[in-house]
Amino acid sequence: MAKLKVTDLDVSGKRVLIRADFNVPVDEDLNITDDLRIRAALPTVEHVLAQGGTPVLMSHLGRPKGKVVDAMRLDPVAARLGELLGVAVLKLDETVGDAVEAALPAGGEKRVVLLENLRFNEGETKNDSAFAAGLARLGDLFVNDAFGTAHRAHASCAAVTEHFQPDRAAAGFLLMKEIDVFGKILSAPDRPMVAVLGGAKVADKIPVIENLLGVVDKVIIGGAMAYTFLDVMGSPVGASRVEDESRGLAEAALQKAAEKGIDLLLPVDHVAAAAFEEDAEWQIAQGAIPDGWMGLDIGPATIDLYLDAITSAGSVLWNGPMGVFEWENFASGTRAVAEALAAGSCTSVVGGGDSAAAVKRFGLSDRFTHVSTGGGASLEMMEGKILPGIAALSEK
Repeated sequence: MAKLKVTDLDVSGKRVLIRADFNVPVDEDLNITDDLRIRAALPTVEHVLAQGGTPVLMSHLGRPKGKVVDAMRLDPVAARLGELLGVAVLKLDETVGDAVEAALPAGGEKRVVLLENLRFNEGETKNDSAFAAGLARLGDLFVNDAFGTAHRAHASCAAVTEHFQPDRAAAGFLLMKEIDVFGKILSAPDRPMVAVLGGAKVADKIPVIENLLGVVDKVIIGGAMAYTFLDVMGSPVGASRVEDESRGLAEAALQKAAEKGIDLLLPVDHVAAAAFEEDAEWQIAQGAIPDGWMGLDIGPATIDLYLDAITSAGSVLWNGPMGVFEWENFASGTRAVAEALAAGSCTSVVGGGDSAAAVKRFGLSDRFTHVSTGGGASLEMMEGKILPGIAALSEK
């Protein structure tokens, strides 16, 4: 996608309105428990500062639904951002309006500004033009560096860009990396190309499977969604989760894979539990899962089968765990996939969401080619969609 980059802009002496993703987890005392998203925004902010610009940052936090919620104010973000940057962060208590405009430093001052939570204003999620115009008055240039919200047509990502066309709305370093990585692996991957898909719901992944069947050489399926596929194929799955409403979707995906001659691998054994509980009694079920038992992870034979495909791949795109990885008894499949990718030499892209949480849990996040910062956004990229927050940026 030939989009303008922050490095294409002359930011010197200008205020640069930056859409960041600071939707970080906080505990009950409002302490940030994971600052990964704040750290991910640093290269763009530091670039603007180094080039003589004044960053005016905006983000959402949580889902306040258009109302002011004190527990969702961005003060903790401002404090942590200031620590990481080593400069003072001016945190404002509002997002738009005369008071905000009056409080902004002049362009070129070595000062970082952080606006209040965008979603305190209902105009944000409605992509409201008036709210977007208010935001646009705060900057001479616009940079979107929030991949996690790029799939949303919200005012701070979409409508605001109308005020910065034709050549003042650019992508930040983080957003460009996401665009470049997904663009490469979805259009010109190193082969063989393998997709590893897991998670709970078949319906969530069918559009991904349909798009990837035009790209990949093999598809590996795990997680709860595998049991709908196995049930369709006539394999007994016991009390495992089966989505009756998605049976037709699974059948169509199997047929399309067969028509294209693409291997679609499904579990051949399972870690089956007597109940959906962390400490439930469990057994390895070969093939069929006994009545009353449910599959909560892939079994050892399936791990071997899947790792054979992964270790011989040139590129692997992974979205979704192989089992209930949060519980140690049912984490082996997900851990095995993560460790194989971390140890391999292939291009390895983790598509955000639960997969990103899993590799972090296993301490492997820094051993992949790329771990996406956006769950929903990465999923839509894998579906082949053009994301509103990217489409709205200036053409290069």
